[in-house]
Amino acid sequence: MGGGATAAHAVPGSNGEVKVQYAYAQARPAKWSVGFIVVALLHVVVVYALVGGLARKVVDVIKQPLETKIIEAVKPPQEMAPPPIAPPPRLDAPPPPFIPPPEVQIQAPPPASPVIAAVTATPPPAAPMTPVAPPIVAPPPGPVNVRTVCTRMPQPELPAVEVTGTVSMLAKLTIVGGRVRAVEVSQFRGASDRRSQRLLAGAVEAAARQYHCSGDVVAVQEFVFNIN
Repeated sequence: MGGGATAAHAVPGSNGEVKVQYAYAQARPAKWSVGFIVVALLHVVVVYALVGGLARKVVDVIKQPLETKIIEAVKPPQEMAPPPIAPPPRLDAPPPPFIPPPEVQIQAPPPASPVIAAVTATPPPAAPMTPVAPPIVAPPPGPVNVRTVCTRMPQPELPAVEVTGTVSMLAKLTIVGGRVRAVEVSQFRGASDRRSQRLLAGAVEAAARQYHCSGDVVAVQEFVFNIN
């Protein structure tokens, strides 16, 4: 056989037969290496061809102009107006049934009884009304002297005023429930200064509110200050 040397040797069998075995030289691995390289190169060529062809197709697809289409919106179908509804037929109410009126028997009225007139005596004329005069209301009593209704009457304290001499005034006291509720001071004499009059009137009012009196009454009292 070409390409490598072989060697043959006999091997005895178990039943007396002789088997001949050939030993090939180790030249087969070199052939396998060459074949493997050839097959690998073929695969590389095929893959390159496929990749190159696909790349050109992709470039051709990209170079093609893009087409733009405007898609019109689909208009919804117009709603049909419902047909007019005919009015229901007018039904007239049937006439009421005829009911004959009942027969009424009218009886003759009984004879009228004689009328007896009653005679009433005429009353005597009433006496003329004499108008009654309204009661005379007595006018309210005038102010009384404070000493007749009050028992405890402390003296007012003299304030610091810029007047000298005798100063007098009249105080009107309103007493309710035995206590002085209001004081009105008037008729100043001997003091024309407004400030002095105000201070003296305050001293009189402070003293009068401490009075112990009886009843509900209006009383008057004259106060006299001797200022040196």
